[in-house]
Amino acid sequence: MLLTVDVGNTNVVLGVFKNRKMIGSWRMATDNKRSADEYGVIIDQMFRHDGISPKDIDDAIISTVVPSLLFTLQHMCLKYFNITPLVVETGIKTGLKIKCDDPRQIGSDRIVNAVAAHAKYDGPLIVVDFGTATTFCVVTEDAEFLGGAIAPGIKTSATALFEHTAKLPNVDLETPNRVICKNTIENMQAGLIFGQMGLAERIIEGMKKELVSDYGKKYEDIKVIATGGMATMVDSGVSCIDVIDRRLTLDGLVEVYEKNKAVRKK
Repeated sequence: MLLTVDVGNTNVVLGVFKNRKMIGSWRMATDNKRSADEYGVIIDQMFRHDGISPKDIDDAIISTVVPSLLFTLQHMCLKYFNITPLVVETGIKTGLKIKCDDPRQIGSDRIVNAVAAHAKYDGPLIVVDFGTATTFCVVTEDAEFLGGAIAPGIKTSATALFEHTAKLPNVDLETPNRVICKNTIENMQAGLIFGQMGLAERIIEGMKKELVSDYGKKYEDIKVIATGGMATMVDSGVSCIDVIDRRLTLDGLVEVYEKNKAVRKK
């Protein structure tokens, strides 16, 4: 079985796959202070709860946007699974043609999402990840990664308002019934959630126009694939998203692993 590990700024998401079929998935908070042993024990308990033994894991792949956790999780894999994991980093085979100024600056999560989206939905594509940051990536049918955009995620924006203003509270992320709201909490919810919806619509529309004018794509052929914890909330108020795929990153890790497994030395 293959262990996939997606380390985000907010959560670490795990998946176990057998012959490309997902056996289970788990989520835990990202914590820089946890040791390799703490991560190992927590993961071991989650696996055993669902009937999976560490001995069942044959290999592992890690994607992280938190560099300080990479060594910790590599050590965890070695100690608890006797595996040196494959890491999504510069030089790994992805099948993508990166058309950006400096490919090293692109987050591994964006690369993995693009790989999965192209494998599952072909192209041209706009891939949106509504996470700690909201990222937009453009991939052609020829697997060219053209670039994209990055904006603060809803939770990040909410935290910024709470921490950098004297009187605004920390609010639950719920969609209000109106845009003209009568109290501070709903005012903030409207600005955060409807603002993210408007941001998504504006950027996606602009990207589609550029794909048509600069790259000769047909507007109606451009698919928009969304993933991330806030995707469903944003999708409820927009018409620009075609598919929500919650497994996109984990499936992308499987795709990247398959492209590199022939040269693996565990």
